[in-house]
Amino acid sequence: MNTPSATELIESLLGSVPDFPSPGIIFRDLTPVFANAEAFRAVIDELTRPFAGQFDIIAGVEARGFLLAAGAAYATGTGTLAVRKAGKLPPPVLAESYSLEYGSASLEIHPVPAVSKGQRLLIVDDVLATGGTLAATIRLAERAGYDVIGIAVVLELDELAGRQALGDQHVHRILGL
Repeated sequence: MNTPSATELIESLLGSVPDFPSPGIIFRDLTPVFANAEAFRAVIDELTRPFAGQFDIIAGVEARGFLLAAGAAYATGTGTLAVRKAGKLPPPVLAESYSLEYGSASLEIHPVPAVSKGQRLLIVDDVLATGGTLAATIRLAERAGYDVIGIAVVLELDELAGRQALGDQHVHRILGL
């Protein structure tokens, strides 16, 4: 009996919601993938596979990235770091602002303790679209003292060319759309 791959499971479970959150946008809904135990395990394993042994901690970008980072950190025996939207963490924080199609936003993390500087960090998120959020996360993590070794995403929306915003970072995606 063949076990379906992460890609096959995502393709079979991924939802598409037209005109959400605004007209002309197709929202790619990964919640059915996360709710399926077999698919979630396959996604976690595939996100971390190309980076095995190369990271000490995993950052998850708010909000769905938290689910992925927690699962991946547990599966790999590493720690996890929450990259939060502005105003969600108590001080002291480091902040990084970035542009969105409709304005700007800011992300925050706690500064890295001196004993943790240079930890190798893998960043995970659900979707790579324009790359703004992940580029801000890279800048923020590097300012905090982490060594960013790569980015892993479940979906990459190819037509939005988000990789271009990420410089020479190693990006691993499970599925491109």
